[in-house]
Amino acid sequence: MKKETNKTVYFLTYASAIAAIYTALVIAFAPIAFGPVQFRVAEALCILPFFTPAAIPGLFIGCLLSNLLCGAAMLDVVFGSVATLIGALGSYGLRKKKWLVFLPPVLSNTIIIPWVLRYAYGSVELIPFAMISVGIGEILAIGVLGNLLMVVLERYKGLVFRQRAV
Repeated sequence: MKKETNKTVYFLTYASAIAAIYTALVIAFAPIAFGPVQFRVAEALCILPFFTPAAIPGLFIGCLLSNLLCGAAMLDVVFGSVATLIGALGSYGLRKKKWLVFLPPVLSNTIIIPWVLRYAYGSVELIPFAMISVGIGEILAIGVLGNLLMVVLERYKGLVFRQRAV
């Protein structure tokens, strides 16, 4: 029983830390994290399901909190967070194919967020243009920054993502 409790504690700790880091990064870079052309530095964390399943709720809650705290429209809070959740689940599903882990969050955000921009904020950009602009931001954040983060974390994953024997 104690071993399972400790696994739960580690899972919750990792998820909470990921949510806090995601939220802090969005708030720190808020001027470029929102709008029709956006670059969310925090999206680099979307590669974390490669290392731990705790990243799935952590990314979802981090996105939800950051959207709430930064005053996003309710449709953005809900559907932006769902886009992140779908991406995190997809990344976890592709964890055996390391260099494809970045694709699910890029695709989910590229498809969902332009519709959120249209209906939550009345964005007048055409959906295909918004998909291109959001997609470019996602590719830069996850494809470039996220993959760099993956390389660094892979080198130190024994220190960062290990569970201690109890």
